[in-house]
Amino acid sequence: MKTPEPCTLHDRRLRLVPMTRDHASGLAAAARDGELWKLRVTSVPAPGEEAAYVETALAGQAAGHMLPFVVLDADGQVIGSTRYHDIVPAVERLEIGYTWYAARCQRTHVNTTCKLLLLTHAFEVLGAQFVGWRTDKDNFASQRAIERLGARKDGVLRHHALRRDGTVRDTVMYSLAAGEWPEVKAHLQYQLERPRA
Repeated sequence: MKTPEPCTLHDRRLRLVPMTRDHASGLAAAARDGELWKLRVTSVPAPGEEAAYVETALAGQAAGHMLPFVVLDADGQVIGSTRYHDIVPAVERLEIGYTWYAARCQRTHVNTTCKLLLLTHAFEVLGAQFVGWRTDKDNFASQRAIERLGARKDGVLRHHALRRDGTVRDTVMYSLAAGEWPEVKAHLQYQLERPRA
């Protein structure tokens, strides 16, 4: 697997661009749409924490285990963030996470489009053999979204990680293998192209 490098992924409706310090104010505005930091099961920066959020992501990128993106809509406005993380080229695996979108973009084409772009890049450009996801056991919306992508539930890691409020969460793990990707890709493309009622 190739090591992920900063790049821009795009389709006609949105772009995933490499995160920079200049994105902090845009991330703050996107997080305000829905006051997303109030959800204890997310990694959304609270007001005043945007710069630290970006610095942590960029430190992970410098260390080689993260590649953070900012999600821009067709007008170039920041509407959220996502990243590759836990990148392990030696075993040809990475995870997709730290994903959140402004409330106005939830339950739209945005998540499906982002995942199609990220998965296509991971499997078809980088040569990943496995892509994983993890989420809080209490984040049922995230679990449903991951399952709609076609990922398989691998299990639950009990007492696994700290939440922002200091409590300890159980983590639900999912994955998708390279051999499963063609069918999942076709499904995601169908979801984006099918007529909406």
